[in-house]
Amino acid sequence: MAEAPTTAATGAPRLSVQTLAGPILIILILGMMTLPLPTVLLDLLFTFNIAVSMIVLLVALLALRPLDFSAFPTVLLVTTLLRLSLNVASTRVVLLQGHEGPGAAGHVIEAFGNFLVGGNYAVGIVVFVILVVINFVVITKGAGRIAEVSARFTLDAMPGKQMAIDADLNAGLIGEDAARKRRAEIAQEADFYGSMDGASKFVRGDAIAGVIITIINILGGLVIGIVQHDLDFATAAQTYTLLTIGDGLVAQIPSLIISTAAGVVVSRVATDEDLSQQLVSQMFMRPQVMFIVASILALLGVIPGMPHVAFILIAAAFAGVGYAVSQRQLVEPPAPPPPPPPQEAAEVGWQDVAPVDVLGLEVGYRLIPLVDKALDGDLLRRIRGIRKKIAQDMGFLVPAVHIRDNLELKPNAYRITLKGVEVGAGDVVVGQFLAINPGRAIGTLPGTPTRDPAFGLPAVWVNAETRDQAIAMGYTVVDAGTVIATHLSSVIQAHAAELLGREEVQNLLDHLAKESPKLIEEVVPKLVPLGTLQKVLANLLSEGIHIRDMRTILETLAEHAARTQDADELTAAVRVAMSRAIIQSVQSGAGELQVIALDPTLEQVLMQAAQARGPEGAGLEPNLAENLLKQAAKLVQDQESMGQTSILMVPAPLRSLLSRFLRRAAPQMKVLSHAEIPDNRTIKVVAVLGGRA
Repeated sequence: MAEAPTTAATGAPRLSVQTLAGPILIILILGMMTLPLPTVLLDLLFTFNIAVSMIVLLVALLALRPLDFSAFPTVLLVTTLLRLSLNVASTRVVLLQGHEGPGAAGHVIEAFGNFLVGGNYAVGIVVFVILVVINFVVITKGAGRIAEVSARFTLDAMPGKQMAIDADLNAGLIGEDAARKRRAEIAQEADFYGSMDGASKFVRGDAIAGVIITIINILGGLVIGIVQHDLDFATAAQTYTLLTIGDGLVAQIPSLIISTAAGVVVSRVATDEDLSQQLVSQMFMRPQVMFIVASILALLGVIPGMPHVAFILIAAAFAGVGYAVSQRQLVEPPAPPPPPPPQEAAEVGWQDVAPVDVLGLEVGYRLIPLVDKALDGDLLRRIRGIRKKIAQDMGFLVPAVHIRDNLELKPNAYRITLKGVEVGAGDVVVGQFLAINPGRAIGTLPGTPTRDPAFGLPAVWVNAETRDQAIAMGYTVVDAGTVIATHLSSVIQAHAAELLGREEVQNLLDHLAKESPKLIEEVVPKLVPLGTLQKVLANLLSEGIHIRDMRTILETLAEHAARTQDADELTAAVRVAMSRAIIQSVQSGAGELQVIALDPTLEQVLMQAAQARGPEGAGLEPNLAENLLKQAAKLVQDQESMGQTSILMVPAPLRSLLSRFLRRAAPQMKVLSHAEIPDNRTIKVVAVLGGRA
């Protein structure tokens, strides 16, 4: 589609005849309702109205499919408004100047009043009523019903058509651009039939308005002619009725043409042929049908009393058409060209290997408006904000989130994938709000009960009218986009270590090299390989420690790299160097640090087991392991009830082992070694893990 010309300075559309045609036409149409028009101009406008209706009908007949005339609903509105404006303008002329004679309202109205109905106003009234009945009852009503059913079926078929497009796209039969174009055509088709369903009411209203205007003109003309111009009843009736009928016929004939065009458009089936080609090929290209019709007409033509000439003449014409079609079909068609030699299948290449998205978000079709760029989806901005916030908090740039629609999901469902594997899913309702009970809400809300997909808290989907009530009752109320964004943020933070690959680490080093080039040059890869650095950083992220202080991390690695290249040992050294940042992340301020200690007996058992099993960790007796997990979960719950963070202080050799072990049952518990506690912090043991209850 050609774009409108724009100005170079502002980028706004440049004024031209094409862009101004629509506004000027509407203003002129509205002006005709209020401004008096001379009869010469009325003749031109009535002629223009007839020409426009013929143009619309011909365009409708020549269109190959309904969407080729997608502007038809708007055209229907404009032409209806034009006819009504002409009716108002002609009514003014008829009532003001009708006493002067049949030509007072212009030659077009006079011609329709005299020539078409022979100057007989009774015949004119009958013809006018018949045209109104044909237009209102037959054509308009049928076209409106077809548009209504077509709109309903088109909307019902949209999911299936979308699935077919996705199937073709996944099979490689079409590309992204073709799929996007076909989706746009489906949406445009639904909009077209929905608009036609409403636009058909314009024609129905136009027919009703024509009848009312005609009655008003006749009665008003009689009163004006008799009272103001001293005409007798017969003369006034003859004069004003003929003018009114001529005016009505001038408006109803274009209205009938437009209604016919509407019926043709909505009843078309999209093919490669226009309506004329379809009618000829499907009705008159079967010689058997032509011969049978000719025989029946010939038999009727020889019956006494029947019009022999008409029946025999038409029978001969159909017989001639059947003979010509049969002779054409007997001609041997030209031999088709030889089929091209079969092409060998292309070799399988790397382009056939579809890469796996590191981070993906798939949505059902009802959630597409949230992520559609054309609709300015709010969720897109939220996702960009999430990536920016995580980059600021964690210290590295999270990979972009690949968003796509998935018709295999429920309409309101979504799922979050990590390297092609689902790591989170949920259902949201667009247009409603999720009222989450954080534990202190009072009362119940009307709505659909559910759970917050990010944290599993009890929640209720409520309407916009209930939002203020939910907030007043202590609920946390968020919209559908915020629910998805919050869930995505929690998933990214929980899997930050998996999202930090070697490419992300290299990008991080490249960014740091702009400020500290010597540090990067001396450490990576001379002292610490890129893979070892990536493992150390991933270890830190897996326990919720940011990597913003890359200078401290690299300097610590450079100091200990000559002694060991083990990632776990290097991680422990980095943690000691970042002890102040770690303590600040778990407890802000310089107050007393409340910690949980290990039972001495348990600590001794774990130390012996760790030394026996080596760096891979100790194997715990099943009952002991189960009791430890239960106690840890109970301690975390108790600390949270008091508003405190659960901090377990253990010897350095056990820190990594217990951190991985307790992460399954008590992920909120922070495991620190003695060496990670700064010397200036006061420690208070508030509980013991592993002791008897």
